[in-house]
Amino acid sequence: MDYTDYGVCRLSVVPVRAAAADTSAQTTQLLFGEHYEVTEQTRDRAWLRVRIAYDQYEGWLDARQHHSVSREYFDYLNRTEFKITTDLTASILYNKSPIPILIGSIIPISSSELFKMEEQFAFNGDAKNLGQKREPEFLYKMAYKYLNAPCQGGGRGPFGIDSSGFTQMVAKLCGYTLLRDVWQQANQGRAVKSFQERKMGDLVFFKDAEGRIVHTGIFQGGDKIIHASGRVRIDALSEAGIEDFDTKQLTYAFAHIRRILPD
Repeated sequence: MDYTDYGVCRLSVVPVRAAAADTSAQTTQLLFGEHYEVTEQTRDRAWLRVRIAYDQYEGWLDARQHHSVSREYFDYLNRTEFKITTDLTASILYNKSPIPILIGSIIPISSSELFKMEEQFAFNGDAKNLGQKREPEFLYKMAYKYLNAPCQGGGRGPFGIDSSGFTQMVAKLCGYTLLRDVWQQANQGRAVKSFQERKMGDLVFFKDAEGRIVHTGIFQGGDKIIHASGRVRIDALSEAGIEDFDTKQLTYAFAHIRRILPD
């Protein structure tokens, strides 16, 4: 059923699914403070199809986890630069109730005057302005916070993340926008012409036997890559692909490199 509403995530982390069912695969997640548009609802009103404002990704949300906001407030969220949390985990006092939140959550606190802010927030952790662009050293500092996070399809947090969720979140923490899926990210930024021209902070992409882009990670220099495979880990990188540090086996075949940071 066609339906229009607007929402903002007011829980720690919420799954967004491929179809309107609890048994459907998780394709992405909403973290606290991320906002979205509702475009459709099931006839029983149990599920809502949403379009996430940050990356325009679409999927299905359990209606019980929806927090409705006005179109006016949604537009305000679109144009205001808030804070993004940089602590691995933190706690926020929301409407006088504590909520645990994860790194990459959005706190609606900014340097500008708040617009009809009916909600009350208190946060004392580490955060930065969402749009503030940071250098490669900061990128690695953020990437290392996810080390050993287990792989989880559709995950975007330190307790479950996939390869493109990892690169998207690290980029977001550094003030850069990446789309959600690995094949989308493979067309962003600027092409690096050859493996030899790689720089720290570049996104490296990998292909399967049919040539499809299936994996990504962040080049950290010294012929090493940090990526999410089983867990967020550091492995060896060569022009052939990723070599598992433990088994010495080639796990992913090299495809190409993209640059999102300024030269």
